Amino acid sequence: MASNIRVATPSDAAAVLEIYGPFCEDSPITFETRIPALAEMEGRIRDITERFPWLICDNGTDVLGYAYAGPHRERAAYRWSVDVAIYMAGGYRGHGVGTALYTALFDVLRIQGFYKAYAGITLPNPASIQLHRRLGFELVGVYKQVGFKGGTWHDVSWWELTLQTPVIEPAETFRTNEVIHRIDFLAAIRGAEASLQR
Repeated sequence: MASNIRVATPSDAAAVLEIYGPFCEDSPITFETRIPALAEMEGRIRDITERFPWLICDNGTDVLGYAYAGPHRERAAYRWSVDVAIYMAGGYRGHGVGTALYTALFDVLRIQGFYKAYAGITLPNPASIQLHRRLGFELVGVYKQVGFKGGTWHDVSWWELTLQTPVIEPAETFRTNEVIHRIDFLAAIRGAEASLQR
């Protein structure tokens, strides 16, 4: 599969909504209950990519999936930790695209100076749990019946990945636009892309 991994832009919003929209209406995978408007999604991509990576995988025609990071919590002492999420187009699950996207995302987060990544997974979701475990996430705990959607209460499991060993005096993190042209950033993207060509 000839695939390309790149940083998302607001012009990707329609393709992102094509993947994300059905989860809003038909699935507890996201606790969002309405499909965001196109302008809203454009704004989300614009806002996220000011500081955090939002990566797209496409094949030159279609967006196959995307992964992004955002703040874990708003208090200042949390600023070296992120929440991460990944969404795949239906026909491309199980083909290594998710692994490639997450691998690139985590490498970029390390370059930016982040130390911990957290992922919330609505239960049950064995495929997502398998992906996160395979990439090194460990279970932190479960929020019991924390979200109500589709007439049912849902549990959410929380998973933690150590991106790099914490240090006593961490340097401030870099914004995405500060690293996007660095050699190590480009190498992280190209390395993940290479895994899709095998």
